[in-house]
Parts: sequence; structure tokens; C-alpha cells
Amino acid sequence: MILIEKSGLSVREAIRKNVEPYEKLELDQQHWTDDQLIGFMLEYPILINRPFVVTELGVKLCRPSEAVLDILCAPQLQALSKEDGEVIIDENRNRIK
Repeated sequence: MILIEKSGLSVREAIRKNVEPYEKLELDQQHWTDDQLIGFMLEYPILINRPFVVTELGVKLCRPSEAVLDILCAPQLQALSKEDGEVIIDENRNRIK
């Protein structure tokens, strides 16, 4: 779970909350320690929020997916859209926020 530490997120921030094990195990309860939460993440990998991306510039949970642009070593050189057609970088190489 070194990626969580390097990303600057807390263990709780790295857990997916909209999955069955989270609700079933009542992981929203504050009595769970980080070590216990990590244990649950190892037992139920679906609890791990993803994707974590590692580059020379750092580690980041890239959700939404365009967050990866913040840690790329080289700039995106052409227009970029998501699969659903949402424009992320326009034809002038401007990032759309």
C-alpha cells in the first residue's frame, strides 16, 4: 500500500465506497484502523479505488481519468476526448476543465 502513501491520500480516501464489501463490512465505521482497512482491501481488491498511476512526477489516483494529465512527463500534443465524447484537450491543445 505504498502507492496510497505516495499519492498523499489517506487509506479511507483510497477505498471504494460504492461496492458490496464496503457496506457489508460497515467500513464507514470510524473504529477501523488503517491496518485493518488495508487488510480488507487485500482480502477484497474491489475495495481499492483505482487506477493509481506512477510516473517520475509522482503517484496519483487518476479518477477522473483525465487526472493522469497532471503527472505525465510530456504534455498531451493533440486533441483528446473520453470514450463518451467529452473533450479533455481541444484542438488548440488547451485543457478543458
